[in-house]
Amino acid sequence: SSVSQIKKQQQDVMGFLAANKIVFEECDIAANEENRMWMRENVPEDSRPATGNPLPPQIFNEQRYCGNYQAFFDAREDNAVYAFLGLTAPPGSK
Repeated sequence: SSVSQIKKQQQDVMGFLAANKIVFEECDIAANEENRMWMRENVPEDSRPATGNPLPPQIFNEQRYCGNYQAFFDAREDNAVYAFLGLTAPPGSK
């Protein structure tokens, strides 16, 4: 189901961030209407699905939109997650 897919993607992102000691905050949009509205308003037009609302996980660095799970996955494949997140990479990383 899409719910278990979303959960798996969220765990994948959070697991990667935790393993790389990148501090993050998980914002629950299922239980928190304010978070849900914020996410929907802050995903740029050109990154939204043609119909419906953007689905989690959506990744932000503070107020700056980084991308969705596919964008994160692609950045990880390219070893470019720090650039994707708008962070300074530690020595030996990108």
